[in-house]
Formats: sequence, structure tokens, C-alpha cells
Amino acid sequence: MDKSGHYIYCIIGTRQERNFRGIGIDKTDVLTVSYDDLSMVVSSHPLTRMVVNRENMITHEKVIEEVMKEFDSVLPVRFGTIASSADEIRNLLDRRHREFQNQLRYVEHRIELGVKGLWKKMDAIFEEIVRENPAIEKAKKAAAKQDGAKGLLARREVGMMVEKALHKKKEQEVKKIADHFRKTAVDVKLNKTGGDEMFINAAFLVDRGREKEFDNLMEQLVKRYEKRSLFKYAGPLPVFNFVNIVINPEEWER
Repeated sequence: MDKSGHYIYCIIGTRQERNFRGIGIDKTDVLTVSYDDLSMVVSSHPLTRMVVNRENMITHEKVIEEVMKEFDSVLPVRFGTIASSADEIRNLLDRRHREFQNQLRYVEHRIELGVKGLWKKMDAIFEEIVRENPAIEKAKKAAAKQDGAKGLLARREVGMMVEKALHKKKEQEVKKIADHFRKTAVDVKLNKTGGDEMFINAAFLVDRGREKEFDNLMEQLVKRYEKRSLFKYAGPLPVFNFVNIVINPEEWER
């Protein structure tokens, strides 16, 4: 039988014992292990590598979201982190106490809100790119007149020019949207986008109590771009994009 350890979800600023029953990975109870005024939120798990699958990753996030309902400051810990004992956890909380306290203060009473934006009609976007870049239009016409290897090379060059212009267009859209939320958001993190259609994939750090203000700005954005873009809005979420505690295996051995 595998020896049991503690799978870690997040860190909170409390010394009180808590039990979130049956919500952990494999339906385990989720408990707290404390040192001084800090606690790690954990559940029992064999000392084997965590299986990386959708179910476990979603459960990891759901546990943190449940903890957020009770505690204003939550530091997510990277998925797959396991300690062998409660003493290891307490020792780590002791060694990194100041770091964790500073990060808890940074995210105190704050949440993450996610915004993704996709263009509805890519044909129209590519037409805009050609109109806005005379050099592309000229190269496109020249490529159409060439055959064989030269034509293929010319078309590839046009494709590279369009790709570069598309990237620039995305940057321009992102700046407009980030500026739109700047008065409400404390910070913004821009993540990678997937495919040509997605032009923004952003996380905004927002003070609790200002969600309605952010919602109103989101509604304005949707109305302004309703014919051009589709927006996906999510939250409140754990602050994964602004704090994600990493604990390397060698740290447990000190």
C-alpha cells in the first residue's frame, strides 16, 4: 500500500481548523494544516505523482473556489504538489512565512475576472488588414501573377506579412480593451491566444466590491463591438494568473 501524504490546494491566512468534507480529489475531505497564522488547505493522497487529467485539475480549482467563499485572501498552489507529512508543511510555512504573508496582503479582498475576445468574421478582418496595409495588397497582386516555385514563394511571403499584420492588429485591440478596464482593475495579465479568431485572453485583478463596476464596463464593451466581436466573461475566479505558489520537491527535504 502506498504511503499517504498531503495534497496541497492553497494557502490561507488563518490558524483555525477547517474541514470541507468530501470536496477534494477522489472525494476526500479537505482540511487545514497550520503554522502560526498561516494554513495550507490539503487532502489525503498517496505519495505518488498526481494523475494529470481534466477531472483532477477541475477539482483542484473547485476546492480553491470553495475556500474563497469563506476566506478573502487565498494563494493558489500549483497543481500536483504533495507533502509527505504535516511537519513538512509546517516547516515550509515557517521558512517562507514572510513571502506568503506579503502575497496574501497583495491579493487580500481581490478576485480574478477573465475576459476572452474573438472576432466573429475573419474574412472581414483579413480584408481590413489588406486595406490598412498597401504593401500587402501590392504583394498579393504580384503573387497572383506568378506561377510555379516563384508563385509559391511569393504567396508564402504574403502569408507571413498578413500574419505579422494580424499580430499587430491584435495588440491594438488588446490595448483598447485593457485601457477600457484600467480604472477598475488593479492589474492585468495577458495570456496566449488560440487561433486567428481570438485576439485577447486576459485576466484582471479586481478589488472585491467593484465587480458590478467591472460588469458595467463589460456590458459597454459587448454593445460597442456586438457586430464585430464575441466576448466570454468568467469570474470571480481564484487569482491563478497573479499568484501561483510553486513548491519544488527539494524544499520538503530541508
